[in-house]
Amino acid sequence: METHTVTLDATDRALVHALQIDGRAPFRLIGEALGVSENTVARRYRRLRTAGVLRVVGGVDGTRLGGSAWTIRLRCTPDAAVALADALAARPDTSYVHLLSGGTEISCSVQTSDADESEALLLHRLPRTARVTSVSAHLLLGRYALPSTWAGAAALTPEQAARLAPPPVDDTGDITLLPADRPLLEHLARDGRASHAELAAATGRPESTVRRRLAALRAAGVLVLLIDIPPAALGFRTEARLWMSVRPSRLTAVAEELARHPEVSLVALTTGPTNLLAAVNCRDTQALSRYLTERVAALDAIRSMETAPVIRTVKRAGALLPGASGRPGRVLRSG
Repeated sequence: METHTVTLDATDRALVHALQIDGRAPFRLIGEALGVSENTVARRYRRLRTAGVLRVVGGVDGTRLGGSAWTIRLRCTPDAAVALADALAARPDTSYVHLLSGGTEISCSVQTSDADESEALLLHRLPRTARVTSVSAHLLLGRYALPSTWAGAAALTPEQAARLAPPPVDDTGDITLLPADRPLLEHLARDGRASHAELAAATGRPESTVRRRLAALRAAGVLVLLIDIPPAALGFRTEARLWMSVRPSRLTAVAEELARHPEVSLVALTTGPTNLLAAVNCRDTQALSRYLTERVAALDAIRSMETAPVIRTVKRAGALLPGASGRPGRVLRSG
């Protein structure tokens, strides 16, 4: 695979932030907010998408449908890590599959639809081979920060961002996925910006029906649009996962404080020997060291912490990444 070098300039970064706010915002509206032409926005997006740097993907928030979100940790022998990570990434129910800690640990996110599926996940579906030395599954009990709102992508003024904000989500009502929703969601998982005409062709439903159903799924918080971009493209070349044990009486306060840190793209309460998980993105290893020893260390309610650096990402929000299994990847720079 050819190695590509892609440099993001100020307009590219503004486009990334605009799509983080609303992944399906019309290029015309984004251009008006950024002060550039619609053609410029479309051309920039096509360039970044063709290079494999940026895309918009549609995901399902299973918790809105009565499901559960889990984070999985597998420790294995070094020779097994890449194959296991690839196998996990190939599954449709996984996201954010990472090799950690010198290549002897894998972490990933999984959604299950009900208690029976959760039990199957834990007892039958996770890899059980001699080369897997331990497996743990941690139920996410509450999320205080999510990749969809990570401050590291911020590049717009509050006024620009407000012009692009989609209608607020109303998660108070009940909604059920229909069999006809499956092809719609599968197509959006491949391309979150697919046009209504493309979605109609993919689903065999009238374009007006597709438009209404997509709007309903978004309004209910079931369909979530995510930007799929490596943090390195935005200048954050060092990633880590933090598993923390926090004094229960201060757990919510610590989670809320971490969620305000621009380095943090995920904060979640979890079950297990630790009770708080955070995903951290820093400019380099020195910046990670400062973050841990200055900002995190100042939170006295954290009784212990395990830090695992991300050494390779196999899958983010969308499909398996090209070059993830040791093949040449893309070189990314932020201008």
